[in-house]
Amino acid sequence: MSYAIIRTGGKQFRVSAGQTYRIPTLLGDAGAAVEFNEVLLGSDGTSVKTGVPTLSGAKVNAQIVKHGRGEKIIVFKFKRRKNYARKQGHRQGFTEVRITEITLG
Repeated sequence: MSYAIIRTGGKQFRVSAGQTYRIPTLLGDAGAAVEFNEVLLGSDGTSVKTGVPTLSGAKVNAQIVKHGRGEKIIVFKFKRRKNYARKQGHRQGFTEVRITEITLG
């Protein structure tokens, strides 16, 4: 089974062809194709190739499925005995992508 470790949005993801992943927000409409060139590690099922820091010529093609926002988290700040309490919610945006092809160059 082939897989790759890519870097996008300051995070690293282990991806396989045919799977969908939620990654930090990307530009583009649903159905658009995207290409990830920062491939840190790749495997074709028998051998593993590592990059220093990235694999040259390797790329991962994907298709944008949808954009959305994640679950709400509550940010609560509190200082005891100071009459200070602040409650704030946050929903992080994401882009859901389907990996179509992994090329290890």
